[in-house]
Amino acid sequence: MGGMEPLTFRPAVHADIPALVTLVTSAYRGDASKQGWTTEADMLDGQRIDPGVLAGDIDRDRSRIVLAERAGLLLACAHVAEEDGAGYFGMFSVRPDLQGGGVGKALLAEAERVAGEEWELPAMRMTVIDIRDELIAFYERRGYARTGIKKPFPYGDERYGIPKRDDLRFEVLEKPLTGAPA
Repeated sequence: MGGMEPLTFRPAVHADIPALVTLVTSAYRGDASKQGWTTEADMLDGQRIDPGVLAGDIDRDRSRIVLAERAGLLLACAHVAEEDGAGYFGMFSVRPDLQGGGVGKALLAEAERVAGEEWELPAMRMTVIDIRDELIAFYERRGYARTGIKKPFPYGDERYGIPKRDDLRFEVLEKPLTGAPA
């Protein structure tokens, strides 16, 4: 891949919100998402992300939406924030046609760097729908462990989508961060 531009990271700003909504929706919803393995199209309909929620995530302290770009093109995003004394990683979205190409791994590492080095947090947590075995295995290969802590899916809150099944719930995954002080 000799002439490929490097991947760059930057925090999102309000002007990025329309592109973020498009990217996140393409990664999780509808036919486009079925090109990639993060699709939730068989489990959920409706929106995946709310522009107002994004604006709040951009504005609040110790919260950053990290964009991964190559040659100015938005390829992936994730939200990292401090929550209950640890980093929280969410809204992880990679363009469906680029999944499996290493962009997501690099973005996850950048989010861990922000939480561990910049914010000196001891661990990173995330919630994953617990029937997503492939996705959980991906995170386990990156050092995350299942905690056994389950959280209910927000049924009835259409900001998170419209469920197509009644057995959805989240499991918390956690990884210690080495950049944080002991």
